[in-house]
Amino acid sequence: MSAWNTNNIPNQQGRSAVVTGTGGLGFEDALALARAGGEVIIAGRNSAKGAEAVNKIRAAVPKANVCFEMLDLANLASIEAFGTRMQAQRKSLDLLINNAAVMTPPDRKVTSDGFELQFGTNYLGHFALTAHLLPLLRKGQNPRVVNVSSVAARNGAIHFDDLQSEQAYQPMQAYGQSKLANLLFSFELQRLSDAAG
Repeated sequence: MSAWNTNNIPNQQGRSAVVTGTGGLGFEDALALARAGGEVIIAGRNSAKGAEAVNKIRAAVPKANVCFEMLDLANLASIEAFGTRMQAQRKSLDLLINNAAVMTPPDRKVTSDGFELQFGTNYLGHFALTAHLLPLLRKGQNPRVVNVSSVAARNGAIHFDDLQSEQAYQPMQAYGQSKLANLLFSFELQRLSDAAG
């Protein structure tokens, strides 16, 4: 599969996607989906970066159906508000790419809800977002949820005795835990999806 590239993406006309994150992989995902004809909603916490991403995509793909929506994955109220807006605006959703991430802040920080920032944003935020969007995804055409992990998950471990890194904070260890949690979430979501048909 090493010869695979974005040209292999099938036509996305008539399909809709939410991609979290305004830069890096999130931007590239949004651009590739827009090039393939999909409707793309870029979700992020910085409206200026969101507008910049939308403008760049429209410059590269003049007829792109792309917009930005405010979403702070480190704030459960923001996630709920995003989900409520999406359900009010849409009948279905075909693809959710849980991509946005916080990586290795040198000092321990917490989300607005008190969770360690990397675990709270990278995993818990995306878990909550998926739950809020699941009713729309269930109505989608061949719906997919993609949880972006990292090679850091290979060295990750779930520290159930210190899940929020309150006793000891090591930036890369906390990051690896959050990315391993994303993988475990993916496996469990697939298992539940298969069981439910």
